[in-house]
Amino acid sequence: MQRAIETIALESPTGGQPRAASMLVAVVIAATAACPGPGRAETLLERGSYLVNTILACANCHTPKTADGRAVEEKELAGGGLSFTTPAFNVTASNITPDPETGIGAWSDDDIKQALTAGARPAHARLPGAPLAAVMPAGFYKALLPRDLDAIVAYLRTVKPVRNAVRVPEYKAPVHRDAYPDAEAGFSEDSLRDPVKRGAYLVTIGHCMECHSAWARGISDYATGLGKGGRKFGPDLVQGFAADWQGSTAPNITSHTSKGIGGRSDADIKRAMTQGLGWDGRVLKPPMGYAWYAGLHEEDVQAIVAWLRTVPPAE
Repeated sequence: MQRAIETIALESPTGGQPRAASMLVAVVIAATAACPGPGRAETLLERGSYLVNTILACANCHTPKTADGRAVEEKELAGGGLSFTTPAFNVTASNITPDPETGIGAWSDDDIKQALTAGARPAHARLPGAPLAAVMPAGFYKALLPRDLDAIVAYLRTVKPVRNAVRVPEYKAPVHRDAYPDAEAGFSEDSLRDPVKRGAYLVTIGHCMECHSAWARGISDYATGLGKGGRKFGPDLVQGFAADWQGSTAPNITSHTSKGIGGRSDADIKRAMTQGLGWDGRVLKPPMGYAWYAGLHEEDVQAIVAWLRTVPPAE
């Protein structure tokens, strides 16, 4: 808020007095209404860059990696970063740069939004009409607020187009997505002023519970296993991480004091999330996008922690 007030004051007519107090208040209120976080006023493009490069961690899957698992920066979001081999599908993360032939350059804004929130391909895409694989968390992205959707599209339009054709996906069963309760209920801009609700929104669009909830036979249990963890990831399922990666298991992040994170400090949880360091200092494994979460604003990290404290304990 202070930054917004200072900016408005600097924009007052040269040599004159600041604008009338009523106008100043009106402008500040308008700026704050569009503000994505406490004291932050961002352009649509800045907001899109922030979301894509932090909580959404799009590059974790969509940016190609070197043999040791590092992102190839000159091919940002060009596809091929991760591949998935499952009983239901074999897919490689697609090219989402604006390249018109191998990326999404020929897609309309609505095409991109439908892909994000409904997992739907446009009619002119490869495999027209076929839904995107369930690894694309459209059921969580359904919660994206309209302004955030606009912001993501605006940012993706600015990414350097890279010609990179990835393998055509292979579907072995109908695509199934479990409905995530908070995404189905939705959020409002006003609700995000509450830190816990803001944390719920960030956790939802970050699709954290996709991995950290109980999961069996292809079905997620968000009703009784929310945050319980246990989902396993190995090189037989996910390909693209460093060659020596032996896999990992999503931990329990409920408020349980011993099985979960209820007994850990806020600082412990923040360090694990943004630095990939466990309680004992060990380096945590992917696929969690620690490097991207490191860019989250402090108030957003705190909001996530505040919401995690509300997750019922589960063993």
